[in-house]
Amino acid sequence: MAIAVGLRAGAGHAVEGVEEASVRALAKLEQVLPARLRHRVSALQVATMPLTSGDGASIAPETLTVMASAAAGHERLRFSYRAGDGTESRRLTEPYRLVSTGRRWYLVAYDIDREDWRTFRVDRVAEPFATGARFAPRELPKGDAAEFIRQSVWRGQQSYDIDVTFAAPAEFVVARLPSALGTVDVLDERRCRLRGTVTDSVEWLAVRLAMTDCDFAAHEPPELVDCLRELGSRLTRAAEGTEDPRDPASRSPGA
Repeated sequence: MAIAVGLRAGAGHAVEGVEEASVRALAKLEQVLPARLRHRVSALQVATMPLTSGDGASIAPETLTVMASAAAGHERLRFSYRAGDGTESRRLTEPYRLVSTGRRWYLVAYDIDREDWRTFRVDRVAEPFATGARFAPRELPKGDAAEFIRQSVWRGQQSYDIDVTFAAPAEFVVARLPSALGTVDVLDERRCRLRGTVTDSVEWLAVRLAMTDCDFAAHEPPELVDCLRELGSRLTRAAEGTEDPRDPASRSPGA
């Protein structure tokens, strides 16, 4: 029960580090749980509420387990899907893989009606169910599922090459940052360096780096350096009480 509750909580709220293997494990575990224990796990899940980021990406664990089981069993999957512009549609797919990006889950699948590969944001999926119809897995056209997500979801978005040095051991930093940000290299026993390419906003990246709880120096990109400088000034003003948000006259431009 403890394992099931932990996996359901993590899978349902896209916690960093909860990868596809965890969802597959949850799907297998719930299949062998006695009915009375399954009911108790579900009751506990319903009765609790985690403190999340509020970005709207919360996902029912059942949605993930249905998708994971269908992908593992090579069963066609049908579901309702809401596109970014709000358009609703019904999809019949051959599910390939679930991919976690840390803040969101995506399904890589072959869309039967559109006769092409597609990526689906799982938080926009409703009423998924395995049809029972088996299929022979197709070969993904672009590398593995993670690379396919990277190319299809982030196509056309602004990307940044980041270069940041931390005054902390590599294992300390790795434990506090999403792996998608890049590679952390050891400089010495007290310093490390992060380099990679990201498509997240520099504002989010600045806040994420500040949450590592250690000193660091941002070298690239210039947009990140400028954002950190402005964020630092704003936080300093907030700590010193030099700006009163209740008084419009005290606000600096763009604050």
